[in-house]
Amino acid sequence: VQLQASGGGLVQAGGSLRLSCEASGKISGVNVRGWYRQAPGKERELVAVIMNNGLTNYDDSVKGRFNISRDIRKNTVYLQMNRLIPEDTAVYFCYAKTNNGRVYWGQGTLVTVSS
Repeated sequence: VQLQASGGGLVQAGGSLRLSCEASGKISGVNVRGWYRQAPGKERELVAVIMNNGLTNYDDSVKGRFNISRDIRKNTVYLQMNRLIPEDTAVYFCYAKTNNGRVYWGQGTLVTVSS
């Protein structure tokens, strides 16, 4: 499975960005997709995931501001990020996990929120 992320950039606090993650390869076994992020000096943390059945899960810090969605025909998962705050600054990694537990990562895309 290959994951190609895009959509990061520089935005002012209060602004919005949308990240995209397109999957290719043997994706039939993937049952969870989503996004993690890693801020400077911090560990990688979950942001949002979406399961094959459409259920979603969000970190408390982004609930109500971020929305994860997918386009099954395009094999793409999106992360709409609204009301961004400087604490959201991080490298965002798209993520996929198969039903046998194997994990795949995209290359990361930098999101910088200025105050």
